[in-house]
Formats: sequence, C-alpha cells, structure tokens
Amino acid sequence: MTRLSSSPARRPLRAAWLPLVAALVLAGCASTAVVPPMTGAPTQFKEAAASKANAVQAPVQPAGDWWRAFNDPVLDGLVERAAAQNTSIQQAAARLAEARALARTVDADRSVQVGLGAGANRAAGIDRTTTGRPGTLLTAGSSVSYELDVFGRLSGASQAAALDAQSREALLQSAKLLVQAEVAQGYLQLRATDAERVLMRETVAAYRDTLTLTERRQRAGDLAELDVARVQTELASTESDALALDRQRALLEHALAVLTGDAASSFSLEPGEWTTALPTIPAGLPSTVLERRPDVAAAQRTVMAAQARVGVAQTAWFPTISLTGAGGYASPDLGDLFKWSARSWGIGALLSLPLLDGGRREAGVQSASAQLDGALASYRSDVLTAFREVEDQLSSLRLLDEQATVQARAVTSARRATALSDSRYRNGMVSQLDLLDARRSELRNRRQALQVKSAQYQATVGLIRAIGGGWGDAPLAAAEPAPALRVGAAAPTGKALE
Repeated sequence: MTRLSSSPARRPLRAAWLPLVAALVLAGCASTAVVPPMTGAPTQFKEAAASKANAVQAPVQPAGDWWRAFNDPVLDGLVERAAAQNTSIQQAAARLAEARALARTVDADRSVQVGLGAGANRAAGIDRTTTGRPGTLLTAGSSVSYELDVFGRLSGASQAAALDAQSREALLQSAKLLVQAEVAQGYLQLRATDAERVLMRETVAAYRDTLTLTERRQRAGDLAELDVARVQTELASTESDALALDRQRALLEHALAVLTGDAASSFSLEPGEWTTALPTIPAGLPSTVLERRPDVAAAQRTVMAAQARVGVAQTAWFPTISLTGAGGYASPDLGDLFKWSARSWGIGALLSLPLLDGGRREAGVQSASAQLDGALASYRSDVLTAFREVEDQLSSLRLLDEQATVQARAVTSARRATALSDSRYRNGMVSQLDLLDARRSELRNRRQALQVKSAQYQATVGLIRAIGGGWGDAPLAAAEPAPALRVGAAAPTGKALE
C-alpha cells in the first residue's frame, strides 16, 4: 500500500477543504428536534353519544353537493349560481393560480438556464493596429448555467412553494364550503321569515275581525270605547311587527344577491312555502372531520411548507456549486464577427461559501424555525376550533330537538286557549282582556316555534360545515393525515403539485 506523504504541497489543499468541513459540522449541529403531532384528540364527540340512537340519518352525500339532502330545488339553484359567480370564490381561485405560478417560478431555478446575448464595448487597447488607441469590441453568443443542488436548497424551496399552492387549493375548497353554507343558511332563514310573515298576516286578520266585532258591540252600547282602543293598539302593534319582518326579508334577499354574485337591485326571490327537508347529519369520528375540513388541510400544508423552509435555511451553511458555460464570437470589426477565427468559448465552475456573515445565516434559521412554531400553533388552533364547532352544533341540535317538542305542546295549548277565549268572548262570558291575552300568547308561542325550527335548520347547516361538507367515505380536501413533523435539514415529503 502506498502511504500518502504529508508534504508541504498538500497543506494548501487541506486548507482549502477546511471551510467545507466546517460547514458540514455546523449543519450537523443544526436543530433536529422532533415536533410532536397533535395530541389529546378525542376518539368520539361528546354530544354524539348523547344524541338519539334511533335518529333517521340522511343519505350519504358527497362533499360536493351536500345541500341536496335538503331536497329544495330553489336552494340547489342558488348554490350552483353562487359557485359560478361568487366573488369570494373567484378571489380564492385567483390566489390559488398565483400560488401555482409562484411554485412554477421557484421550480424553474432547478433547470438549466440558457440565454443569448450581444454587446458592443469601446475601450483602449482593443484596436489591433494602434496600441493604446480606443477601439470597439463586438460580441455575440450564448450562455448556459446550472446550479448543482447537492444539499437540497433548490428542491426544498420548490417543495415549500408546492405545499403553499396545495394550501391555497384547500383554502379555495374552504371558501366554496363557506359560501355554500352561507347561501343555505340565508335561504333557510328567508323561508323561515316567510313563514313568520304568513303567521303575522293571519294574526292581523284575526285582530281586524275582533276589532270589527268590538266596534259593532261598542256602537250597540255593550262595550266602552276603551275596549275598541285596546284592540286597535294590538292590531297596530302586530302590523308594525309584520313590517319589521318585511324589512328583515328584504335584507336577507339582498345578502343572497351578493352571495350569488348578482346586484341586489336585479335579484328577487318570490315568497314561498317552507317545505325544505331537515336531514339528520351523522357527525362521524373526529379523525374523519380532520381529514374532511379544508381549513385544517390548509393549515397542515402550511406547517409542512414552513418545515421545508427550515431545511432551506439550514442549507445556507453549505457551499453553492454552479456550472457555467459560454460560447460565441468576438471581433472589433462587424464584418469579421461571425467568422470562425472570431469564435470564443469558456466553461467554469464556482464554489461559494461565506465564512463570516455577521450571523445572517443563523438568523435565517431562527426566523424559519419561528415561522414553523407559528404554523404549528395555528394548526393546533384550527384543529381545536374544528372540534369545538362540531360539539357546538351537535349540542345545539340535541337541545333544539327537545325545545321543539316542548314548544309544540305550548303552541297546542295556546291555540286551544285562544279558541276558547274567542268563543266565550263572542258569547259575553269573558272580558276582552282575556281574549287579547290569549291571542298574544298564541302568537308569541307560534313565533317561538318557528324560530326554534329555523334554528334547527341553521344548526344542521352549521354541523355540515363543521364536519367539512358532505358525509360519507370521501374527504372534502384530498390531504393525507399530518405526519410527525421533524425540524431538520431534510424537508418532509409532500404531495407533488399538479
């Protein structure tokens, strides 16, 4: 075996490798702490166990058309119109297109860069015949450059940009789900208002009938003017409430116009009967909710992108290696520029490694790590919010179902009391105050019943939104469960951007 000598000629070579060895040592000392995944996730929803076991669930609906479970063609048309014209969805789609373009821009840095160039330089010493006399040098050629991605800086940046685009894609799905839910809730609230307006008109008609009877009896001398004034007061008060409902309906209609991308002045929705079905939505498992919710998927992708950028920041401790090449022609005479004798070429390789930068690289790693910590905190917040929203809607639906049962009994009793009071009042057996009190009680309880029913619809839509859209096997956002995130030079593997 030949023994390598430690001659003085080899010492400069060793000294040249010292910066690279130092960079490798520093990169190896970079933080590789494991960031634990989300812990403490529940295995089932608390309110789901308290709900009725024999409740009839709605048929399985894919995430794209969950609103069809309400079996309302008008609602279907409004949601489809909003999907095509809503400005919030269009803005989210534009941000997604921007993120995809940025990802392609970052990915382009990994490709060979080819360019063409031509120039004219005038300087002393260029003229071939007269030394020191200014001359002109004409050049034309092409250049090629390529950076070797030995330490993964370019691939990490490309992966982070691709994950950002995936996050924007999930946010687009989140915007669509939000608009769909707002359209459904606005439409259902409008139909509930229509039903309440019908009730108010029926009550106004009843008060007018009572007023006619009271005025007839007052003219006959059976009642005093005070009785007429009381009925007139109740009639005017009920008419005022009816006008307030008209105003509320107009505002709801205008809000639906904006959601569907129409001008409020040209949008109208005729009053209709409230025949929309009320489906019973299965909440599913917490893990399913995390897979379905697009905002959680977006937060997950943001965490993975931040982790990739930590790896990119750590590659600043490594040298950059670039290969360059150029070829073309150079001549002081334009006629000789493209002659074979005027050809020129060159190739080169550049290795660059800063030794002292005042702490810039360390600050870059710390900044990327802080961004990762913030993304993790935001991800955990989104997960906790998702669980809370599902529990909120499940508890609301359970309690509203009980409240609706009790309120139905109150409506039945109030109607019976009004019928008896009206009959006895017409026969002179009870006072007018008894009749007015019974009618007010019936109106109050019937309006309360409609409001409870409306709240059930609102909570149902809220639950659908909280679980991420439809219910079934297919998740809304195509996203893998979040892996245990590791902060280190190696970037996580993410789904390739399509």
